[in-house]
Amino acid sequence: MEILPIDLTAIIAVIMVFSIVLIPIIGLTARFALKPTVEALSKIFEKQGKDEALLILERRIALLETELDSLQNTMHRLEEVSSFDHQLRASSDKPREQLQGGSSQG
Repeated sequence: MEILPIDLTAIIAVIMVFSIVLIPIIGLTARFALKPTVEALSKIFEKQGKDEALLILERRIALLETELDSLQNTMHRLEEVSSFDHQLRASSDKPREQLQGGSSQG
């Protein structure tokens, strides 16, 4: 059996022709075959992103509501303290004068 020489130029030419023809065909086939899958995946990820964003916003609003309640409680306590302080000052003016008058005599 005799081994024939390989014509490398002919093999490269055939590969180049197949590549020039098949690469665009494979690309178009992949585009049309994968497009629905990619669109479905993008919708799923977009929905998950919206859901996560909504959860984050709900948490932020809950934290803001908690902080607002805390501020309202603090303001209410400040009003009570201010009112109590005002009552103490109003009722203690007379005894203070009596104490100051009594201490200067003694």
